Amino acid sequence: MSSLKGYSPLEQFEVVNIISFSKFGLDLSLTNVVFVFLLFVLFIYLFVRKWYHFTMIPSITQYLMESLFVFVNKIVKNQLGESGMAYFPLIFVMFNVILINNLLGLIPNGVALTSHIIIIIFISFSLITSIFYLGLKKYNLKFLKIFIPTCPFLLLLILVPIEIFSYMIRLFSLAIRLAANIVAGHTLVYIVTSFIFSVGILKYWLYFILLLPLFGILVLEFGICFLQAYVFVILLCIYLGDVLNYGNTKH
Repeated sequence: MSSLKGYSPLEQFEVVNIISFSKFGLDLSLTNVVFVFLLFVLFIYLFVRKWYHFTMIPSITQYLMESLFVFVNKIVKNQLGESGMAYFPLIFVMFNVILINNLLGLIPNGVALTSHIIIIIFISFSLITSIFYLGLKKYNLKFLKIFIPTCPFLLLLILVPIEIFSYMIRLFSLAIRLAANIVAGHTLVYIVTSFIFSVGILKYWLYFILLLPLFGILVLEFGICFLQAYVFVILLCIYLGDVLNYGNTKH
């Protein structure tokens, strides 16, 4: 139990070098974040290979994936309609990437990739810029009218910069919302666990009493992992819907 002393709950979010290596002035070290990401890619590869050979009578794994498939399919249909089904593979992959990485952070000594803001901002930046490029490609420069609201001309000097700023803030809100919730949830789990260990040193029977609220928090954290993946793809669908439904709105 003494190993818990002096340990910060935020240390699980630090980037630590596993193998230090540099060449030509470039830092090519293998960090814990990169290592976990490589394990995640390997896990997805092996999982997809196994799930690809589905059967008429589904296994538990196949049933779980089919349930997620139907769940995300309904989200896309409700938010984007039939025209948005062409983007279903992207949204389905993003849902599973966010969900699995959220859950990996709950493993003891695990690394929550979705808690690292730089990773999530990179994903959000890629998605938002791709959606904006899709709008430009589909509607040309007419798509820029989304930044020009219907109002008197003098107000445009104020409202146009606000519209541009509100559109750009999407990539930060999409990332910060996810990272902040994962960091807060995982930190809470560690703090409660550390408290239980500390109290248990005094009276061992207190372990059994305090394990019940810890179990409740863990169940809540599993729900948050799923909820954050759901919120992420919902917002992604909303932003994508602004492009797909642009021609149906008046500007």
